[in-house]
Amino acid sequence: MKKTVSALLCLLSLYSLPAAAQTGDTNVNRTETVVERHLRETRAAAAAAAAQTEAQKATAEGKVLTGAVPVTEKDLQSDLTRQIRKMPNEKFITFNSENDLYGGGTDRNYTNGARVTYFDLGAPVPEFFHAIDRMVPTFSINETTSISWSLGHNLYTPSDIEVSANQDDDRPWAAFLYGSAGLVSVTKNHVDSLEATVGIVGPAALGEQVQKFIHRHVSDSPMPKGWRHQLKNEPALMLSWERSWPERYGIEALGWNAGATPYLGATVGNVYTYANTGMMLYLTPYDGGIQDAPVRVRPAMPGTGAFLVPENKFSWYLFGGLEGRAIARNIFLDGNTFTDSHSVDKKPFVADATAGLALTYGRTRLSYALIYRTKEFDEQESGDVFGTITLGVRF
Repeated sequence: MKKTVSALLCLLSLYSLPAAAQTGDTNVNRTETVVERHLRETRAAAAAAAAQTEAQKATAEGKVLTGAVPVTEKDLQSDLTRQIRKMPNEKFITFNSENDLYGGGTDRNYTNGARVTYFDLGAPVPEFFHAIDRMVPTFSINETTSISWSLGHNLYTPSDIEVSANQDDDRPWAAFLYGSAGLVSVTKNHVDSLEATVGIVGPAALGEQVQKFIHRHVSDSPMPKGWRHQLKNEPALMLSWERSWPERYGIEALGWNAGATPYLGATVGNVYTYANTGMMLYLTPYDGGIQDAPVRVRPAMPGTGAFLVPENKFSWYLFGGLEGRAIARNIFLDGNTFTDSHSVDKKPFVADATAGLALTYGRTRLSYALIYRTKEFDEQESGDVFGTITLGVRF
């Protein structure tokens, strides 16, 4: 019996003895016992299991873990995903009108653009869009992916629309009727957009009829007389990609949310081929919800026109920016692709400066922006100023 008690006391003393004990100036080192190793491994396994359980719970709640401490994830994708879950099936329709009459009061060059866009936030993505996703490595479909459908019409004229003869030193007459389908997706802190455009350039785009109707019944402007010199009929095809970083440079202070959004992109096609880059600036109330820049007619700064502002609440969104484009093709200056037509020598680099304001109340948004565009071709006397008015409705 005494031997058994002595053995137990010895075992307990070994269990309580640290791996390295110090008695006075003498170090006492020993090898870890089997019991101690078993207890250490058991405790480590239990801690790992608890950490895994906490990680699974945090993932389900939309959180990430840093070490063993749960931290709410802060990036644009997670913020928008939570917002979409709170407000599912949000859709927007945007009516956009661009005209030099709203800006410089002229009637020349890019003289009119009209576009209507339907934007479905977080919509289910059809299978053929997944095929595009697999072909484009810079794009990723996720819960934030949204779909847009647009119909637009643009007009381009020389400086003097009352001259019936062809004006060799001025740009061609042209009209562009088109439809577009697009995808917008937020991945972490950047936004990617893809848009495919098909349409027609030439008399089939009905530019002459539209401009004469507006001048006769709406604006009481002089009748255009040179449409018989317009570009010939040509099918149009374009594919555009853009990436922006909305929260790259942002600050929240004094109840305001301000920031700068850098972006870059490229468009290829027989209508336009160019690379673009720029910076958009914005200022909005901190509690103004999630707001994006209004939709524009390409080429332009990026914007979906989406706004998630609380019901029965007023908000505003002040925006502006600069964009530069390196242009390889512009059919409205280079002329028809496959047949002879009038053309001018285009500028290889063009820049836009934009300033605008959007006012929102609940589900309705009205915005105005003023755009200055540098000279687009060699014989052009000066840059152009035009305005854009946009009405957006959320439903």
